[in-house]
Amino acid sequence: MSKYTRLLILIFTLVFPLTPQQSSAQPASQFKDRAYYEERGDIVWEVPTEDKYIALTFDDGPDHRQTPQILDVLDQYNAKATFFVVGERVEKYPEIVQLQLARGHEVANHSYQHPSFRGMAKSKMQNELSKTQQIIFQATGYKAALFRSPGGFYNEELIQVSKQNDLKFILWSWHQDTKDWKAPGVNKIVKRVLSGARSGDIVLMHDYVANSNQTIEALKQILPELKKRGYSFVTVSELLSHKVTPDHLLEKVTH
Repeated sequence: MSKYTRLLILIFTLVFPLTPQQSSAQPASQFKDRAYYEERGDIVWEVPTEDKYIALTFDDGPDHRQTPQILDVLDQYNAKATFFVVGERVEKYPEIVQLQLARGHEVANHSYQHPSFRGMAKSKMQNELSKTQQIIFQATGYKAALFRSPGGFYNEELIQVSKQNDLKFILWSWHQDTKDWKAPGVNKIVKRVLSGARSGDIVLMHDYVANSNQTIEALKQILPELKKRGYSFVTVSELLSHKVTPDHLLEKVTH
């Protein structure tokens, strides 16, 4: 492990201490992998920042029922979000993606058919990402800049394909996986987000969950509470623009 990596881990431990959920859910070997990829700038899990910004992200849409309702709730609190869309669903609901952009949100690539990517040939990975890029552009004239893999899977090949498509690889804060796709109950979703909320978080939610409106109802509690705590809600790209360097964080911790 390089000196830089050790410094980065120390800074995150001091400034952003792990929650119990993180320490129990993530084995040491996986954290080492994360530090490695973060050091190289290949993958983003969260963004070290001094500003009270949080990025809400929604996967698996667009959906003609749930997505517009989520957009309406976001509008009530002047909240901007990033929607990681599935290509074949964009083909089905292009007007929803157009609406997302018109309301000031960010649209990002979440693959074409939502595969696991495990064991997938690099050529097929390329097709999943490039086809979705093309579909988003055809529907909106917008070129997506971010990619998130279904289930958070990553390996060297997928990282390379992401770069070849000019896409930044974005995952989510370990303590901010709401698991709303399981429809665990509104209270559980709310508690997961609020209990560990901190500046620079990337929250994982979904705007397409079959036979569930729990995400929508949870947002109605999450947004006003976090706003009361002084947080603003920004797109992932906006959050990245507020990233501070490890040297800056170390100086803050030691003074």
